[in-house]
Amino acid sequence: MVKNDRWIRKMAKETGMITPFEEKQVREGTISYGLSSYGYDLRISNDFKIFTNINHTTVDPKDFDVKSFVDFKGDVCIIPPNSFALGRSVEYFKIPRNVITVCVGKSTYARCGIITNVTPFEPEWEGHVTLEISNTTPLPAKIYAFEGIAQVLFFESDEACETSYADRRGKYQAQTGITLPRL
Repeated sequence: MVKNDRWIRKMAKETGMITPFEEKQVREGTISYGLSSYGYDLRISNDFKIFTNINHTTVDPKDFDVKSFVDFKGDVCIIPPNSFALGRSVEYFKIPRNVITVCVGKSTYARCGIITNVTPFEPEWEGHVTLEISNTTPLPAKIYAFEGIAQVLFFESDEACETSYADRRGKYQAQTGITLPRL
């Protein structure tokens, strides 16, 4: 069952599920972030890795060339046309054992051809979220640091899973920066 704002607020306060936690949706003059009716709009930090093909390499998830990215820190990240950048959430998440999340991009960006891709946060996963932001347009695209980038929906089971992400010692457990693909 998808969880509502009361449940999310309670879990954030009692268990530190989201830190820092914004109790209401912040909207004025910004791409919204914070608590919504049935989810939480997370923010992107000001650390980015912008994809570049200056080395003419092949993208390989089993052997990713870190030289394919240019590190950038700033309040506005410009993603080149038909390219992407990686970023990380401002918020640190600690997912309970009986919860899984689905994370979807914000419609404000989607309406501009900017797509945010994030995988589910599994039971007992914790860390900053690494986000992939694709610019599907033939023009440069702006991403605003410390503003909303994606919405997290929380689904609670009536029983805890048998094996959690922490039990499996997941390779992205407790990540704190932008984390590249790992095997």
